[in-house]
Amino acid sequence: MTLDNKLGITDSAELARMEEKISKEQALKLFETGQLDEFGRGTFAELSKIHEHLFGGIYDFAGKLRSVNIAKGNFRFASVMYLEAALVHIETMPQSNFDEIIEKYVEMNIAHPFREGNGRSMRIWLDCILKKELKKVVDWNGVDKGDYLLAMERSPVKDTEIKTLLKSALTDKINDRTVYMKGIDASYFYEGYSAFTAEKLKIK
Repeated sequence: MTLDNKLGITDSAELARMEEKISKEQALKLFETGQLDEFGRGTFAELSKIHEHLFGGIYDFAGKLRSVNIAKGNFRFASVMYLEAALVHIETMPQSNFDEIIEKYVEMNIAHPFREGNGRSMRIWLDCILKKELKKVVDWNGVDKGDYLLAMERSPVKDTEIKTLLKSALTDKINDRTVYMKGIDASYFYEGYSAFTAEKLKIK
């Protein structure tokens, strides 16, 4: 099923190609204009702005909380019913050191506040926090795709793997465009999350 989009595309493969192309162009604008330097407080409002900037030309829901429940495999992200409360909690989480920042990132991933494009937006959001607090970012070129996906999948139960993986990839190249752009490579960090209505998930 193809998501409703502003481009009028009905083929899912074509939509994926255009989505990646446009979101990368918009991400580059965020980087080159210096707008990212305004972020780093770890708020949902900042994440929402990033998401809207990346996907505003594609989806009407860009930057807006999702209104359906979504899942990846057997894992269900935060129920719509509790999503706003989850985001309030995440904003209160500390972010003064690496462990705290990754714990916050993991919780935001569990919340998965948008209908699509969560991963790309959250990786930019994470790097903004790391840059502000630690003067570091993740060099996504040094993060193995399979290891990352498995670590993120397991992170709601145990976050040791994702912490170890990302810590080993930290760099002080905070203004390197190549390092930054790798984090939003959708073809590398596959975001094939299946979306379902609450009725289909039978969530009460």
